[in-house]
Amino acid sequence: MAVTFSGRKLWRIPQRGMVKGVCAGIAQYLDVPVKLVRLIVILSMLFGLFFFTLVAYVILTFALDPMPEGADRQEASSGHILNEVDAELAEGEQRLRAMERYITSDAYTLHSRFRQL
Repeated sequence: MAVTFSGRKLWRIPQRGMVKGVCAGIAQYLDVPVKLVRLIVILSMLFGLFFFTLVAYVILTFALDPMPEGADRQEASSGHILNEVDAELAEGEQRLRAMERYITSDAYTLHSRFRQL
């Protein structure tokens, strides 16, 4: 089972995980450090949610598919495309601001008056 949210998938990552890779998969999905997810799991176990946390971890271990070898590179390439699009949009915005500055300037008014003569 691979859950999608905003184009990302929730996987188990056994290569980066301590036990089965559930915390590593959740950390990559939420884009937070793995140590933070592990700390939250341990604290939830210590503060009274031991059974619930353990059951959820076991269920996620069997419900989530392990991450295929090329999946992390595929997500990185989609991030590269988004960076390129962001750069193009920023360049277009700069050009639009330059045109707006010219049109609202006195030089544009002066040039348009000379063209009307």
